Order: sequence, then structure tokens, then C-alpha cells
Amino acid sequence: MTQPENIDAYEALVQFLYRAPIGMVQTGLDGTVEMLNPMSSNLLMPLVHDGSMDNLFTVLQDAVPQLARMVSAFNSPSGVVCESLRIQLGAAAGPGAPQVLSLSVLKLDGTRLMATVSDATAEVQREQERLARRLKNEARIDTLTRMPNREALLEQLQQILARPRGTAGYALLFMNCDRFRQINDTLGQQAGDRLLLQISERLRAALRPPSDRIDPGAGGGQMAARIGSDEFAVLLDGMRCREDAERVAARLLDSLSKPHSLGGQEVTCTLSLGMVWSDDAGDAAGEMLRDASIAMIEAKHAGGARCVQFETAMRERAARRADIEADLRLALVEDQLFVVYQPVVGLCADGGTDFNAGVEALVRWQHPQRGVVPPFEFIQVAEESGLIGALGDFVLRRACRDFAAWQHELGTRAPRLLAVNLSRAQLSEAGWPQTVREVLDQNGMQAAALQLEVTESLAAQDQQVQQRLHELKAIGITLALDDFGTGYSSLSSLHQLPVDTVKIDRSFVCQADTSHHHQVLIEATVKVAQSLGMSTVAEGIETEAQLAAVRAQQCAKGQGYLFSRPLTSASLLDWLRDKMPAPAAAPFMALV
Repeated sequence: MTQPENIDAYEALVQFLYRAPIGMVQTGLDGTVEMLNPMSSNLLMPLVHDGSMDNLFTVLQDAVPQLARMVSAFNSPSGVVCESLRIQLGAAAGPGAPQVLSLSVLKLDGTRLMATVSDATAEVQREQERLARRLKNEARIDTLTRMPNREALLEQLQQILARPRGTAGYALLFMNCDRFRQINDTLGQQAGDRLLLQISERLRAALRPPSDRIDPGAGGGQMAARIGSDEFAVLLDGMRCREDAERVAARLLDSLSKPHSLGGQEVTCTLSLGMVWSDDAGDAAGEMLRDASIAMIEAKHAGGARCVQFETAMRERAARRADIEADLRLALVEDQLFVVYQPVVGLCADGGTDFNAGVEALVRWQHPQRGVVPPFEFIQVAEESGLIGALGDFVLRRACRDFAAWQHELGTRAPRLLAVNLSRAQLSEAGWPQTVREVLDQNGMQAAALQLEVTESLAAQDQQVQQRLHELKAIGITLALDDFGTGYSSLSSLHQLPVDTVKIDRSFVCQADTSHHHQVLIEATVKVAQSLGMSTVAEGIETEAQLAAVRAQQCAKGQGYLFSRPLTSASLLDWLRDKMPAPAAAPFMALV
């Protein structure tokens, strides 16, 4: 006779199974159903094809075809066969019904299985939402520096722009490294990445002091982001006034200007900074970022390593630069560019002048609508847009072609030396010295007849450039240091540069006849150059007094408007014929 307490326990178990919020199915090892509760019937019904739920393996054949094999391969006497296996019901599920089930199977003993089935739809949705949030967050983080990226910055900035104008102001700072490409090219990408990491750390550290904030609850605070290869931005919210933002900008520039240690080598990399204050901001985040970028470019044009505040007039200048870039690209294709030549004369010790000592090749642009465009309007645009290399190659090829033609036409009266300016883009090309060889060979020029000129600031601060200069010098080409006195090098370091000629900048020459200080500088430059076996050229000579002054300092050569303005190839030939008339033919002697 069954004891009453056993009957009560059994009924309690049945009630539990009946009311359980999850499906429970007891089967044999072959999947034959021995017991199942109502919830399991409800959840599994969309998978039943013939209305029968006699075998769990059959019911789940389409959704979990491997289940029977998993049970058969489970050799332990008991334990978990599978846990939280997801089953997508798809089209089988009706509207409002569970879309995803979770299946777990437990081996009870040598003859029985217990399967649990639950509705996992909400859990899957939560997982998908968490994943979406995580992916969104990752998409807003720069992978190298782990700083917010451009998308995150624009999102935060748009939130600030969308709120009502209040008493607290805000500012956007846009920063770009002044020498990152040179450092990256010289020391390698890994060093460049370390530099960017150090810059990001300094940005974070410089933004930590809270004293620039007017009210911690006034806005989003300070946000630093990496928005490009070597571009960073800082969003300052809750500022008292424009001067507060300027103070933060100055602190950032001061912190970032200090040397960085990269693999035991100290490297200085300053940044140019453009700032937009809230009073000058529009309604769109992208426009404000663009304006800050425009101000940053103005900072670069002013010499870099400084902060420039945005003004609306800058947009017009930026648009003009964009137009010039587009037209310049077309000019390179349509042969609108041409080359002019300024004579470089020899200053003989006896007071005479050697008029065919050489010429310097200079590029000009004949625009179809605007006429001749002066170089100061397009050279910097060419450098910023990456066109300077193609521009420099055009000048080299055209000038060498003209030089060869002069030799054929004038013979010994033709210029003996052709000077052509070099750009960083050309010197950054590993194979560029070979290009120079080919140009010389194509025109039958001797290497010694070509003088390639590099600016002082470029030659003095970049090891890669100096290596390329050594490669060019090995060809037999003469190298000149242009605009000496305006860059980074000094007389004490002149011996470290692989140059043959020093060109004294016009800013010294223009005061050579009136300033004792400038006379001393010219004299010192000439003496140091002579001691190193280098020649000197005085640039920008415009008066007889200046000519007399540089002659007195024993400059070897000179150029400037006193002798001639830059001339076209045909005009240069006329100038040379005028300065150096052909020798008269020997008189004819009649035989008598």
C-alpha cells in the first residue's frame, strides 16, 4: 500500500512539472519520450512535422541533426551532453511566439536523458544589443592610441551644437604634426607609432587639470581624439571665455613641443593648431571641424608650432587654394607650365663679370584665364597637395632639354652650369637619383653641369634627405645649399652637409651695403665656406652698392635683378649674345 506522504510528494512533482516555466523532457538514450511537461510541448510544437512528439531526436532532426550522435558519443555514465544550445525557429515560429530556444541535455544514468527547453529570444536580443553596443564603441575608438576617433568627436560635438546656447562656451582645437612624415620616413613606422602614442599621452595629461572649466555640470568637459594619421583634436566644453581656451591651447603646444624619446634618440615634433570658438561655430559638427582644420593650415603657413584662431575670411582662402590645386593638376597635364632662367654671374677677382657662369631654373604657370600665376601662389599648394614632386620633375626635364639646346646654339658662350631646385618629395623617392641619371643621359649633359639646390632647413634636419644628397653627389652632380641663413643649420654645422656651394640669402645681401652686422655675417659665411672648399653665391643683388659689398667679401658668384630678371629661354639667348658678342671673324688677306 502506497504511503500518503509518497503520494503527496509525487503529486507535488507532477504539479511542478506541469507549472514549470521551462520545458522538461525525459527520454531514453534513443530519444524515445517517456515524460514531457506542457511547456516543452508548447515550445517544441513549431518543430513537429507529423504531430507526433514520441521521439525527441525526430522532433529536433532539422534543428539539431547532430544531437543523436552527441548522445551516442557521450560515454560517461552521467553528465551534461550539451548546454544552452541555441535553436533558431525562424519561419516556423508564429507572430509573438518564441524565436529562439535554448536546449540542454543531461544524461541521468545508463538509460535516461533529461532535456530542458526554454525561450531564449529575449536573452539573444540582449546579447545582440550588447554586441552592437560593443561594436559601436570599438568603431568609435582609435585602434593605436585607444583615444576616441573622428566619429566619436563629431558625435559629441553635434550634441553640444544642438543644445540651447548658454553662458558657458566651447572650443574645438585641431592639431597636426609639423614633421611627422619626415620622422616616420627616417626612423620607420614603428617609431612613428611610438611618437603618436606619446603625443596622445601628453594630450591626456595636459587636459587633466580641471581649472579651465567653469562648471563641471555645464557640459561634456574635455575630450581628446585622434582623427587622422597625425591629426588630433581637442573639444573643450564649459569654458568661461575665449581666453580660457587659448590658455589650454598654449599649454598643449608647450607640452607637445618638448622632445620625444624614440628608441634612445631624441626627436622634436611640434604641432600646428587651429581653434574655433563657440561664437564662430555654425550648426554642423562637420563644418566646425573643417573650419578648425582651415585655421590649422593657416598656422602651418605662418611657420607652424603655433595656434591660429579661425576667421571667416580663411574659408575664402581655403577655397582659393582648392581651386588652385585643381587648376594645377590640369596645368601639369595640359602643358601650361613653363621654365624661366635667371642668370648667375661670376664675380671675378679683377672686378670683371663672368656672364655665362650659370643660370637658375624657375617654374612659371601660364593660366588660360588668369595669365601668369606667380610662384608664391601655387608652390605651397603644390607641396600641400603632393604635386610638388611632379612639378619638380617637369622643371628638371625641361631645363636640361633647354640647356642642351643652348650648348648647341651658343657653344662656349652658353651657360656652363644649370641650377635646379629640389623638393622633399623628390628626395623621398629611393629611385630618384636614377631618374636624374636618365635625364642627363637623354640630353647628353655632363653631371658636373647640373647643380641641384636644396633649402637649408630641409638639408639640415632630415637624415634621409642627406643620404639622398650623398647618392646624388656620387653621380658627379654639384649640390648647393639654398637660402643660407634662414633655416636650421649654422656655420658650425656647415661641414656636416654634403654641399659644394652656399647661396647666401637675399635678406643678408639687401643690407650688405648699409649694415655692418650683415657685412660681418656675409664675410664669416664666405670664409667658412672657402675653408671647406665650398663656393658662395650672393642672392638678390639689386644695386651697384650691394654688388660692391659682396665683391668686397669675395663672394664667388651673384644673381639678382641688377644683372637680370628671370628670362625665357629665347630671351636668355638674346641676353647672352648682348653681354657676350661673338668674336669678330679674322680679316680676309688677299694674295698678291
